[in-house]
Amino acid sequence: MVSETLCLSPRLTRPLSNAIYHKTKGNPLFVSQLMRSLNKEGLLRPSLSRRRWEWDTKKIRSRRLPDDVAIFLTDSLGELPGKVQRALFVLSCFGASSESAFVESQGLDRNILKNLEIAVAEGFVDKINDQYRFAHDRIQEAAYNTTPAHRRRIIHFKYGIELSSLLIGDEDVITSVLFTAVNQLNLGGPPAVQDESHYFTAARLNLRAGKKAMEMSDYETAYSYFDSGISFLRKKHWQEHYALSLELYSLAAKCALTNGDHTSLKFLIAEVAAKAHFFEDKLDVLYFETCALAYSSRLAESIEKGLDILSKLGIEVRGTNVKARVQETKDLLSSHTDDEILNSKPMTDSTMIIAMKFLGKLEIGMNHLMPKSLPYVTFKIIELSLTHGMSPVSPLGFAYYGSYLAKQGNINKGYHYVKLALSLLDKVGSRENAGEVIFVCTLVKSYVEPLQATLEYHHEGYAAAMASGDSSQAVINLLALNSSSFFAGANLQRIQEQCSITIQLCEERKMVIFMVQAQQFQRSSSKLIGTGEEPNHSSEGQDILASNSSVLRSYHYHTAYISFIFRSYDDTIENIEKYFALQENTWGILFLAQAVHAFHTGLISFWVARKSKEQRLRWYQRGNQSKLALRRWAESSQWTFENKWYLLEAEESFCNNDVESAKTYYEKAVTSAKLHKFVHEEALAHELAAYFYFELGEREQTMEHLILAHEKYLEWGALGKCESLLKFVDFMKKLWHEGAMS
Repeated sequence: MVSETLCLSPRLTRPLSNAIYHKTKGNPLFVSQLMRSLNKEGLLRPSLSRRRWEWDTKKIRSRRLPDDVAIFLTDSLGELPGKVQRALFVLSCFGASSESAFVESQGLDRNILKNLEIAVAEGFVDKINDQYRFAHDRIQEAAYNTTPAHRRRIIHFKYGIELSSLLIGDEDVITSVLFTAVNQLNLGGPPAVQDESHYFTAARLNLRAGKKAMEMSDYETAYSYFDSGISFLRKKHWQEHYALSLELYSLAAKCALTNGDHTSLKFLIAEVAAKAHFFEDKLDVLYFETCALAYSSRLAESIEKGLDILSKLGIEVRGTNVKARVQETKDLLSSHTDDEILNSKPMTDSTMIIAMKFLGKLEIGMNHLMPKSLPYVTFKIIELSLTHGMSPVSPLGFAYYGSYLAKQGNINKGYHYVKLALSLLDKVGSRENAGEVIFVCTLVKSYVEPLQATLEYHHEGYAAAMASGDSSQAVINLLALNSSSFFAGANLQRIQEQCSITIQLCEERKMVIFMVQAQQFQRSSSKLIGTGEEPNHSSEGQDILASNSSVLRSYHYHTAYISFIFRSYDDTIENIEKYFALQENTWGILFLAQAVHAFHTGLISFWVARKSKEQRLRWYQRGNQSKLALRRWAESSQWTFENKWYLLEAEESFCNNDVESAKTYYEKAVTSAKLHKFVHEEALAHELAAYFYFELGEREQTMEHLILAHEKYLEWGALGKCESLLKFVDFMKKLWHEGAMS
């Protein structure tokens, strides 16, 4: 039939005929259907060069069976010999496919391979590259259901126990067998246990599999193993198997935190808090609890809980004299060279190690809500590291110290310490806090290295955080990537996509405070693109906007910035006033946003100073402060900040009616932005220069700068801004026309 259909000799079509017969059992209707399907998929196609049909026999053999053929074979499954049906059931217990070597190694049935070969010949199973695979999911399901459910559970558990005896030898093989064995145990579940000692065996193996899954950064699978392990524990497990119970519950809590499963986390924490024998045994889950509070809108509660636990451990981080504490830390560091710090002994005191974790978690929380107290935490981490040895948190302390110095104006010294922190990260041999260390260090690097070059660091920070299960730092690195990309002038559509990824991760992990921040960048880029989409804040998100000063300040900045870009004077004034009212509640370390905010608020201030006679001096002074700050930062990174400083100089000169200086600085701002690849700021410099020349009545220069501004905004992807700019051009032309007529 195949040779006749293709008009080829049976000798040429024999391999294809055999493959099709294997799939259809020779049923003419199925043969026709399959050949049509193969033709549509390109596996059976005409060749113009060879003037005949050609096909890929290997791909056809590996192709899944059509549904109608699968139904036909499923109905005829009962006609197979009992031993073959049994072999198919065994194969179905291990999923859709299994390696022949694995099946043979089980010792479950000496004749299983022989009987599977019969199933292959009958078309129920495909054998590809020494792997047995059910020809269709329906066949696997039918084979699996040949045995009653209660009996299947017992068989699964039996297979799991037998496989566990093979956990010796090559590590890769052990890992594969471990997961297979534990999956079989869990498919059986506690009701399948017939030997009392096997409860403990199953729980212990689930713990082992969960740890292995965590090493692979698969925290959802790891949680399922720990949860299954807990289900195998008996009533008196806290008395009889205390260490096993504590480890299962603690690691399950860590995975629940990473997965954003706060309901399970709350239960696990309560269980350990109630049953653990010692306070030190509760510290891990209490740490996870402070993390969960920090990720939600209960940041203040997280900080207080962390401080309380540290106090119980004899560590106080509150103080009243920051300057004295800074000097103590400088004196302490001056007695250690970089090499001595990098080669310090590791911290071994288990209580001190967990205390350091609490200190590390306080860093980011206090940075939000208690920035003036943040240095005490940073200095304590450094002090304990130099006194008791380096822990995985130690690089974090040096990173925050470097950022603190940079925030105080000593960027070069701060840059030195963040590089030391990254070197120390490699030395301590743990990547547990790598995501946060990279995040904080990159913030300082943004003030020294070209901004565009630092974007890749946040990708690295995200990957490191995800690998260690620190989803909060993964999100924070994504937020930093979004903001840095926006400030670097990356394509707005790409920024929109990055923001969507960040918001989705925040939703999955229930990190509302970070989601609100990501939505602000999404809203700004949306306005510039021209879609004008407003974020859909949850009630919790609205509460954060109303109560968290850092988030609220950022919101007013974004709103003022967009209003300024679209030249909405009243909205700009309203939001920039609210922004300045919250200025004292700034973060404790150096963020790139500090420089960008200074740049944009400086431009706004000079704009308002030109328009407001009553408040001119106040706004002019604000603009001047921003200009001086950008000039200082331009000394540390000419690449990133020079064009911004020049544009502020131009706007100040415009404000002072210093025409020649303004012309010079507008030209410098455009040239520097172009040279350093800030397309959005090249557009802005052209636009502001156009307004300057418009005021002077120089039409040719005005039009030239407006055309170039439109070109660069278009390159950025700011279609909404381009449309707004064209409206101004029409308005300007109308004014000129009316002036000419009069």
